[in-house]
Amino acid sequence: MLPARHIGRVRRHTGHRCAAGGASTVAIAGRTDKNTLYGGARCAACAVGGHMNERLAKLAEKARQLPRSPGVYLMKDDRGRVIYVGKAGSLRDRVGSYFQPSTKLEFRKSGMLDEIADFEVLQTDSEVEALLAENRLIKDIQPRYNARLLDDKTYPYLMITTGEAFPGVYLTRQPRSEGVKLYGPFTSGQSLKESIQLLQRVFRFRTCHLDISPQDEKRRFFRPCLLYAINQCSAPCADRISVEEYAGSIRRLISFLDGSSRRVLRELQEKMKQAADALDFETAARCRDEMRALEALAQRATEGTQQFWQPEAFVSNPQEAVAGLQEALKLPEPPRIIEGIDIAHLQGGEMVGAKVCFIDGMPFKNAYRRYRIRHDQGNNDCLSIQEVVARRYREAGENNELYPDVILIDGGIAQLHAAMEVFGGMNVKPPMVISLAKKEELLYVQGRSRPLRLERTHPALKLLQYVRDEAHRFAQHYHHILRRKAQLEQQARRRSRSSGRKPRSAGPDDASG
Repeated sequence: MLPARHIGRVRRHTGHRCAAGGASTVAIAGRTDKNTLYGGARCAACAVGGHMNERLAKLAEKARQLPRSPGVYLMKDDRGRVIYVGKAGSLRDRVGSYFQPSTKLEFRKSGMLDEIADFEVLQTDSEVEALLAENRLIKDIQPRYNARLLDDKTYPYLMITTGEAFPGVYLTRQPRSEGVKLYGPFTSGQSLKESIQLLQRVFRFRTCHLDISPQDEKRRFFRPCLLYAINQCSAPCADRISVEEYAGSIRRLISFLDGSSRRVLRELQEKMKQAADALDFETAARCRDEMRALEALAQRATEGTQQFWQPEAFVSNPQEAVAGLQEALKLPEPPRIIEGIDIAHLQGGEMVGAKVCFIDGMPFKNAYRRYRIRHDQGNNDCLSIQEVVARRYREAGENNELYPDVILIDGGIAQLHAAMEVFGGMNVKPPMVISLAKKEELLYVQGRSRPLRLERTHPALKLLQYVRDEAHRFAQHYHHILRRKAQLEQQARRRSRSSGRKPRSAGPDDASG
């Protein structure tokens, strides 16, 4: 009888009779258990299955000896040829997962497990370096089970525009051939996006597409975007860094991408020492911060990405949500900066507006703003939204600062049209304005006649709901503050009038208001 441990893992009946036992054989999943015979000794098919299981068991044992560090792994066949190259945040967990009973490979790699005879690993200091090493090895070796990358413009590249005074760093699927330095193509666009964001914490390069000229004296009046506030950009657009300093950062970035991370650290250490000796403590502090960011890049590999997330976020994977929003709105790039606007009131009294900001799918509370509504038209949501929009984006409309990637208005089509009416009168228009209606959770998008209906479990919808609810919470909080202030002022006026008519000490009625 078939042992209970094999139930649910039978793939097919082989249909042959075993000469030794005279009974039918049943093919069990090749990488989990030995083929079982309905009585009698094992046939040749069973022996093959048993050999495969012994081979995978040895590979699994070898994988358990690997470190939990980032790196690249190379799968080999019985002739020592590399048939697949992959990257891992944890070599032990990723490589070991190939040899687990529950593993199911995608169709393109479905036959790979039958051919793996051995593997080798190459440790790296960070996941970013693992991504770069994987890319170089795939192009050099061209393993059979890896996607073909050469001359394929559909795969993403990392592009540095070296022909500009202030080079930008971009993810692109249509790389230029002149005035740029290219890395790639890469197999995973999402991994490349995450790597660019991590590198930006260290080298503070720009990812915007502004045309920045060193001779433009108006730059010093330009307001930099929020990436400058969170130390992910050095703001050459606002004249916060010289051409020479920015060029040094780009040079170190290129050295890092070329595999010379230790050389970059040595260069920063030497530069920091020279600046300290010259009493240039500002430069020394920048070098120190850049070194710490580089070390944190490697430390992240062992601690995971959760350290960068705020615990109150109910979006389980902010990067996945940002990628989903890019796809839903058909944006050319991931919307890194999202701002949400909401209006709070109670029967038209003490109307207030609020603006919240999210960066890479997470709240950035330093950029939250409150607005006390000035118009006297009562409970008019659309008019209040127009006032907040006009006050918040006045400078962006005059091209004195950048718009966020996405502006979210709390409300339906009427609220969206109200905001767009204000933007229509500005010299510079925002890249994307949307509104999210409650109850049905319909997403209205500028320039589209019909709303989008995302699934309730869609990561992009979860992110937009979080932005909207956070804006509502922030507006309500400000509203309660103003109402409480008004109540206290009324109490103070009553006490003043009472004491003016008949001086007396405050009684219980005065204290309670």
